[in-house]
Amino acid sequence: VYALGQYIPMSAHKAQRVIDQIRGRFYEEALMILELMPYRACYPIFKLIYSAGANASHNKSLNTGTLFISKAEVHKGTNMKKLKPRARGRSYLIKRPTCHITIVLADVAYLNAFRESIRTFSK
Repeated sequence: VYALGQYIPMSAHKAQRVIDQIRGRFYEEALMILELMPYRACYPIFKLIYSAGANASHNKSLNTGTLFISKAEVHKGTNMKKLKPRARGRSYLIKRPTCHITIVLADVAYLNAFRESIRTFSK
């Protein structure tokens, strides 16, 4: 179950700093961490994780207590270019970076079943 946020108006490096803190954690734990972190990138990532959890509970009927973040990626998006007027009729270019964030949630039961199947095949 995943949620995808595209063209989020922030640098990919700033979002990556937050994503690295929550990757691999449980769903509810990640939401608590994001509520307490002081970074601007936390709010859109919080919304994405919450949306992925809602997708899991509504579409797949999964319990949100057993979900964990199996994959969290940040990719660089396009730059919005603006012109800032300066003195003597000149203008400077302002680049507003964007990023694309992907959050994938998985159920712990599926992970345990996958590990057991690997153990049986490896023997």
